[in-house]
Amino acid sequence: MTGTRRTVAALFLLPALVLLGALVVYPIGYSLVRSFYNASGDGFAGFDNYTTLFTDDSIRTALKNNVIWVVFAPTVSTALGLVFAVLTERVRWGTAFKLVVFMPMAISMLAAGIIFRLVYDQDPDKGVANGVWVGVHDTFAQSSAFPKAHPGRESPLVAEDGGFVTKAAVHAGQPVGLPLVGVAPDQLPDGVRKAAAARAEPGKVTGTTWQDFTRGKGVGKLGAPDPSEVGYAGMRIEAVKDGKVVASAEAAGDGTFALPASADGARLRLPASNFKEPYNGVDWLGPALVTPAIIGAYVWMWAGFAMVLIAAGLAGVPRELLEAARVDGATEWQVFRKVTVPLLAPVLAVVVVTLMINVLKVFDLVFIIAPGSSQDDANVLALELYRKGFAESQPGIASAISVFLLLLVIPVMAFNIRRLRREVRR
Repeated sequence: MTGTRRTVAALFLLPALVLLGALVVYPIGYSLVRSFYNASGDGFAGFDNYTTLFTDDSIRTALKNNVIWVVFAPTVSTALGLVFAVLTERVRWGTAFKLVVFMPMAISMLAAGIIFRLVYDQDPDKGVANGVWVGVHDTFAQSSAFPKAHPGRESPLVAEDGGFVTKAAVHAGQPVGLPLVGVAPDQLPDGVRKAAAARAEPGKVTGTTWQDFTRGKGVGKLGAPDPSEVGYAGMRIEAVKDGKVVASAEAAGDGTFALPASADGARLRLPASNFKEPYNGVDWLGPALVTPAIIGAYVWMWAGFAMVLIAAGLAGVPRELLEAARVDGATEWQVFRKVTVPLLAPVLAVVVVTLMINVLKVFDLVFIIAPGSSQDDANVLALELYRKGFAESQPGIASAISVFLLLLVIPVMAFNIRRLRREVRR
C-alpha cells in the first residue's frame, strides 16, 4: 500500500518536476556550463569570463549600482511602507489612502518606466519633476526675461563680464540710448509698453533701453525708438566709476530710466544678471542622478507592497501591549520604536528580503527610464547580462553574470528559508 501511495504521489508530482527541470534546473545547468566557454562556444575559457566580471568597467559599474540598489531601494520602500501602515491605522480614510498607494503595483514595470521617463523629462513644460522644481525655484529667484538680448549694429554698447557696458562715459542732462535686439516678442516680460525717448533732466542721467527692431526691410530708425518698438521693462542699469557701482536704476515699462547726479561721468553697465538664462531644472536622468531617480520610481511602485504586508502584520499585534506601554507613560514615538517595530520585526524581515531579491534582478525600469546618454551610468547586472548576451554577442560573459546573480540570491534565500523554519517551530 505504501508503494502504491508513493507511485501515485510521484505521478502527481511528475508534471511539476518536468516543468521545474525544463524551466529552472536545465537553464541553470546550461548557463553554468556555458559560462566556462568562449563567445563562440567551441573553446574552453576556464575562469576568464568570471575574471571579466571584476575587470570590465561596465560590469564593475553595474555591480556598484546593484549594491546601491540593494542598500537603498528595499530600505526606503520598507520604511515608507511602515510609516504609511502605522499612520493610516487610525485614520478613517486610511483604507482609501492604502488603495491609492498600492495602486502602482497594478502597473507593469514597462508602463511605470514610460511614466517616469516623462516625469523626469528635462523640459519643465513636459516633465512633472522639473515643472515643480522650476516653479519653486522661480518663486524665490526669478530668471531674466532677456537671456538672448545683445547689442545690434552701430550700438554704443560692448560686451563685458557677461553683460554690456557703454563705450564712453555719460553725462547729466544728455539722454542716453541703450538699444538691444534678440528677444522674441512672445518672450518679453509682462508690463512692457511702447518705447519712449528719454527726456533730459538737469542733474540726472536719463536714457532708454529698448528692443531696437522693427519688422520689414528698411523700416524704422536705427538707434532711436520707433512707434512699433517696446521698452525693456525691468532691465537693471548700473553707473560704474573706477570699477565701482555708484548708482543704479530699473527701467520702466517704456524702457526709460533715470540715475542721480552721482552717475555723471560714469559708464553705464547692463549687468550679466539681466541676461541670465532661465533656470531649466535638475538633470534627473543625467549621469549623477539617474540611479537615485530610477530608485525613486521603484519605491513609488513597491512602497505599497511593503505597506500592505506591514499593515497585515500590524493588525495581528496585541493591542494590550500597546495600551500597557501608553499607561506606563511611554510617548507615541517610544511605543512605535520599542514596541511596534520589534513586534513587526518578522514581517519587516519578509518585506526587506523579498525586495532585496527583487532589486537584484531589476531590469525593466533601468532599461526604459535611463536615456542612452546615461544608461552606462545607470547600468545594473541584469541589464548588463542582456547587453552582453544580445547586443554584444558574448554569451559566455552573459552566462557568468547570470551565475553570479544566482550566487548573490542564494544567501538571501537561505536566510529567508531559515527564518521561515524558525517561525514554524514557534
